[in-house]
Amino acid sequence: MTDQDFHPGLTPGHLGAPVPEPEGRPPGAPRPRHDAPDPRRRRDRLACGLTALALVAVFGGIGLTGYTWLQSQRRPPTAADFPGPGTGSVQVSVPEGAGLSQIASALVRNGVVASSLAFTRAAKGSAAAAGRIQPGTYTLKQKMSAAAALAILIDPANANGLTIPEGWRGHQIYAAIDRKLNLPEGTALKTVQEHGAELGLPDFTNGSPEGYLFPATYSVTEDTTALDLLKQMVDRAGTEFNRDDATVVAQNLGQSVYGLVTVASMVQGEADNTEDMGKVARVIYNRLAKGMPLQLDSTINYVLGRSTLNTSVTDTKLDSPYNTYLHPGLPPSPISNPGRQAIMAALDPTPGDWLYFVTVRPGDTRFTDSFEVQQRNVAEFNANRAAAEPSAPASGPSSDPAAPGGAGAPSGAGAATP
Repeated sequence: MTDQDFHPGLTPGHLGAPVPEPEGRPPGAPRPRHDAPDPRRRRDRLACGLTALALVAVFGGIGLTGYTWLQSQRRPPTAADFPGPGTGSVQVSVPEGAGLSQIASALVRNGVVASSLAFTRAAKGSAAAAGRIQPGTYTLKQKMSAAAALAILIDPANANGLTIPEGWRGHQIYAAIDRKLNLPEGTALKTVQEHGAELGLPDFTNGSPEGYLFPATYSVTEDTTALDLLKQMVDRAGTEFNRDDATVVAQNLGQSVYGLVTVASMVQGEADNTEDMGKVARVIYNRLAKGMPLQLDSTINYVLGRSTLNTSVTDTKLDSPYNTYLHPGLPPSPISNPGRQAIMAALDPTPGDWLYFVTVRPGDTRFTDSFEVQQRNVAEFNANRAAAEPSAPASGPSSDPAAPGGAGAPSGAGAATP
């Protein structure tokens, strides 16, 4: 009989049963006690904690300092500015395409404003200034406030510039130069004749600036001469023609660079609007490729020194190399001074098979490769003109029943007869 028989319920593990001793400890041996904490460890831990707190404080301070500095940098710096309307007088030229920074630099250089920053801030903060500073030469004062200088510059009436419209011919430009500079009539033309070698024209122009007097606005000062303006125009034209790799484009189109300028000048004179310029250029190239005469009224108008929608059969028989009804190919030289969009049309004509076009009414230019369709379009044009101006004769060779083919497109409308 075991002890369990006398002490039921006291088996090991039951409540009240003796706790088994862990293995490896002899019966009656004292239980192990945890050692007391080491004072040196406490000091080390405290030191680590204090160090960590110190590092947090240091880096926090650095971060706060950096944030404060960054915020200070975001604040716009103070811009030096003069307080009043200024004194004295100075002329400042604003070239074509100048931006605010370029204008501001010119103002500072001439002592008009105290700093570029003050002027650009004034301009950017003014809704009226957006796109309002025109090319030209302005009379300003020295030591003006940025706001006072801006007020003068945004008024186009203060811009002393010469504006050349797109498509003007040389004689129109010469007359405008004479008027602007208060020169005797014929001075600019005489300048071209006597100083043509100084204009910087390409050799292939043979000294004729037609086509190379680029239409834009040019600054005029009290010291500007006719030669100065002419040289500026020729230089600007050279820049416009050269920036699109015109030599390579001309070769691809089977033309010379001078041929491209000539095509652009005809496009400028024939297209009713800028959207149609690429199509007009394509008609010219298509007719050249087929060996067809261009039959453009604008070339006849050029040699006759006029601008008209009426081209008679007699006109089409004019004995001139500029008469593209009689002579195939391009005329000897450009017939006007084309602008940027006409130049781009000559360089990159719209794809198409058109051989004819006519502006039936403003904004309605019709292009076709069919002569029969062109005949109907020209008849509609003439009917519209007759209705609007009962006394006006019908335009083009179609007004003459004996005209071969019976249809000549009006100036500004383009090649019409076969």
